[in-house]
Amino acid sequence: MEPLLIVDAANVVGSVPDGWWRDRRGAAERLRDRLALRGAGEEIVLVVEGAARGVASVPGVRVEAAPGSGDDRIVELVAAAAGRPCLVVTSDRGLRERVRAYGAECAGPRTVRPAE
Repeated sequence: MEPLLIVDAANVVGSVPDGWWRDRRGAAERLRDRLALRGAGEEIVLVVEGAARGVASVPGVRVEAAPGSGDDRIVELVAAAAGRPCLVVTSDRGLRERVRAYGAECAGPRTVRPAE
């Protein structure tokens, strides 16, 4: 079964103070493009919210626009993937607790975005 990698876009983008707040959508697109370079072997889902809604999917990365809370959408995705290996990338402690209840593993933003 192909592992599922779910990335909390707002949390990962906000982990590096590079001016992302001036163009949240552009920052999410850059993260999406970086994720697309990871290669095969896992399904990658980037969850966006707020000003980053409207970011399109690209080959290798499915973008999910949360209608409300990005955290709630991530929990829904993890719950739907029950029994499948799942890694959620976020530093949000509350979100980590919520997804671990469904069996997901968690990693910090540097997993997909090294400090620049």
